[in-house]
Amino acid sequence: MNSFFRANCLSVALIVLVLAGVASAQTPRPTPTPGDEPAGQIKTFEVRLPVTVTLKKNLVTGLKQKDFAVFEDGVQQEVTFFTDEKSNPPVYVGVLMDTSPSAAGKLAFSKEAAMNFMHTVLRLRKDRAAFMTFDNKVLLRQDFTDKLDLLQKAVSNVKKPGSQTAMYDAVWEFSDEKLRSVPGRRVIVIITDGDDTFSRAELKDAIDIAQRTETTIFGISTKAGFLGTVPGVEAGTVKNRGDKFLTRLCEDTGGEAFFTGDMLALERAFKKISEELRSQYIITYRPANQNYDGRERKIEVRFTDPSKITDKYKLRSKTSYRAVRDSLK
Repeated sequence: MNSFFRANCLSVALIVLVLAGVASAQTPRPTPTPGDEPAGQIKTFEVRLPVTVTLKKNLVTGLKQKDFAVFEDGVQQEVTFFTDEKSNPPVYVGVLMDTSPSAAGKLAFSKEAAMNFMHTVLRLRKDRAAFMTFDNKVLLRQDFTDKLDLLQKAVSNVKKPGSQTAMYDAVWEFSDEKLRSVPGRRVIVIITDGDDTFSRAELKDAIDIAQRTETTIFGISTKAGFLGTVPGVEAGTVKNRGDKFLTRLCEDTGGEAFFTGDMLALERAFKKISEELRSQYIITYRPANQNYDGRERKIEVRFTDPSKITDKYKLRSKTSYRAVRDSLK
């Protein structure tokens, strides 16, 4: 082989190597998928807070991100996302109805209340509702849908009560299996008349799973009321241990409990929940402490405007969460 041919071959080889190097440098590397982060790198997590604002019990809308500040364990946090009534994501609401023996006399009342609420809360082609009953068994009767006829059929098919009351198990199962992966606001409305008597889960477990899945719980107690207003309701019923537990379940998740046995008053309560879901603010923040230490962390949402820091204005949201590694989609 002559020297001229060898020189040309060497030049061609060098050009190929250079071009290959350029192509390699310009080819983008695939984006790592979650879970592929280098060892020691902590994946950031965020906390989402539905916030309700009232002024003398009237819902307040029109506020902006700058009107709020979020504190975790007393330290102000970085707000990363904010939505209001005009830009909020859809609502996914589970209606959980007590069908235990104590609710037998009020079954028709509870069924009518459940259906009326779903008619009130669902916005066509946006929100979704599901229907579950609980007694000694927890039964999902209708998965998430925006079809009111399917929900009506599921409610109508409830014919007779079971035995016992497994409310905490129902909350746990619905939060963990149904709400964990939905692409919107997560809400549970419980219609019940008494204590939990059968769950394997405890009150703290129900609160924990609701907080971890960012679920707000509202409770409707059908126990209290006026004599004769609702079959099975006693006059002058006062709050007992079960009522206090229901209140805590709701308040610790940012919701509210209502105690009524009067259909008109119950409809007002459902209307209030529906209006509240329309007017909520959703504040998302990134905790400065990104360690999954399993510790309960206290949350406080405050007004930045001193004129609103009065007894007349009220802020309501969940007030704590546990920093545990969980898989929200």
